[in-house]
Amino acid sequence: MIIGEIRRYLRDNNPIRVSRSIKDTAYKAMQVKEQLTNKHHREPTIKEIADEMQLPASDVVIALESIVDPVSLYEPIYSDGGDTICVLDQIGDNNDDNNWLQEISFKEAINGLSEREKNILNLRFMHGMTQMEVSNEIGISQAQVSRLEKFAIQKIKS
Repeated sequence: MIIGEIRRYLRDNNPIRVSRSIKDTAYKAMQVKEQLTNKHHREPTIKEIADEMQLPASDVVIALESIVDPVSLYEPIYSDGGDTICVLDQIGDNNDDNNWLQEISFKEAINGLSEREKNILNLRFMHGMTQMEVSNEIGISQAQVSRLEKFAIQKIKS
């Protein structure tokens, strides 16, 4: 009972909520990793751990990443006198010419929508409203909101 309460406390008091099944997979993966390390006298690969657990490697990676505590973007990673380098300073910018073209195309596609479609997408995705809340807000049925939303997204994709 005490072990169960400790596990429940650790599971429920993390900064980010992760499903119990993923956490269980992570803890099993850690046990398998320790067993394989003792057996082969080296650090096992993710593939070896996944094969031992009879799971896809991607599931093992997701599980192991889920139990790592989050790090603040302002966490110092290097300090030399007065100059401190934070995690935020090490994040790369993936913007290139292709991203700019996609952004321009996206903006043009949005401009091609009617005001009603723009309003529905804005309420749904920028304000996080449900279709039912949007329908009450603009005075149409939820089915109409669903159809208009679907049509607008198809227009943007095309």
